[in-house]
Amino acid sequence: MPQAKKGAAPARDRFIPIRKSDILSALTEHGGFAAIEREKFRRFYDKLAAIYHYEYFAALERLRSDYYYFNPEIVPHAGIGDKLIERSYADLVQSFDEVLKSANFVELPHAEINETHRRRTVLRVAVAAPLDDFREVRFYRRGTHLEEFEASRWFGRRRRKITAEVYDDVVLFAAMKSAAEIGSRRELRALERRKLRPGSVLLKCFRNIASGDLNALFPNARVVLSSGDKLVLGVPAIAGGIPILLKIYATITVLFLLFGFYFGVGTALKDADTKTALAALSGLIALGGFITRQWVKYQRQSLKYQIELTDNIYYRNVNNNAGIFDYVIGAAEEQECKEAFLAYHFLHVAANPPTAADLDCRIKAWLLATFGLDREFAVADALAGLERLGLLKRQGERLFVSPFDEAFAALNRAWDSLFAADEPPSAA
Repeated sequence: MPQAKKGAAPARDRFIPIRKSDILSALTEHGGFAAIEREKFRRFYDKLAAIYHYEYFAALERLRSDYYYFNPEIVPHAGIGDKLIERSYADLVQSFDEVLKSANFVELPHAEINETHRRRTVLRVAVAAPLDDFREVRFYRRGTHLEEFEASRWFGRRRRKITAEVYDDVVLFAAMKSAAEIGSRRELRALERRKLRPGSVLLKCFRNIASGDLNALFPNARVVLSSGDKLVLGVPAIAGGIPILLKIYATITVLFLLFGFYFGVGTALKDADTKTALAALSGLIALGGFITRQWVKYQRQSLKYQIELTDNIYYRNVNNNAGIFDYVIGAAEEQECKEAFLAYHFLHVAANPPTAADLDCRIKAWLLATFGLDREFAVADALAGLERLGLLKRQGERLFVSPFDEAFAALNRAWDSLFAADEPPSAA
């Protein structure tokens, strides 16, 4: 995971959580187009969206191919070389990272994740998630908002309201170690119980996760009883166990004599010794019952917290493994399409050709005024998309776009080139 720079401000969100149709309607009103211009504008948008859709379909197929050897739900073919596995893993990390960043996800630095492990928001219990079980772990988040939670203290006797940062979307990339890297049979058996294949990569997508509860998303997360819980369970155990131990200690010698007599290696016992030995035996049975009862209490408390952990994660889990690809590809396609469309519109209606910085300010101000959305805008990515499609012209720092008729011709050429690249070469 990338390391965060000391003193660096957190990156502002570039995620635009507005429907494409709502942006399109607002832009046509903003541009003051006549009916025929409004129709051209919509047709332009449809053509632009179709091109992005086709391009991202290819990205979806590439992701599925890269993930094949690491899908925990598929047993790979035998005889796959280590070099092929390593090359495929590097391709998967790169393609998955590119798609998520196109969808305006931000990778969380390692230092930030460690900081979240030191605080809890929703969960009342500490969670342990050893990183040694994994080859690599990455977290990506998109969108944030503040939410109020009710935190309980002093075993539920005191409650207070706290406000915490919540991530709208979180994607987890967790690569398991290979069998050769694990080595331990105990760890391999633990993975087998959890239906996890060594060397596989787990992909999970969650919604509305408090920043302080990220460690609860790890596949190997387990609850850890707090010091208060241990005191509540331990003090009564000690207080109740000491009298039983003292009673057994006082009669343990006679109990050994009873066992010796039973197995024929001792002398005869007096009636008083027999009664004492029976009392000691009943004490041992009572001690066993007491230990069992305390263990059940401990397990009950652990299970209670584990259920709370499971419920908290279960209802926030959106998708898993290969099923994530359709979601993130759709998100990336939509974000890039909206960015390119916004950039084209504001360049198209500009009275004077703006610079990239001017365009960035105008779009951010419009999003804030129209939708109340205070976000960064990925102006460089938007301009790169327009330039790639032949829609953008530059004159120094000043930016221009083609008018609608020329823009349609450019999009038609881009569309035709997509299919021309797929056509087999003609026979000579």
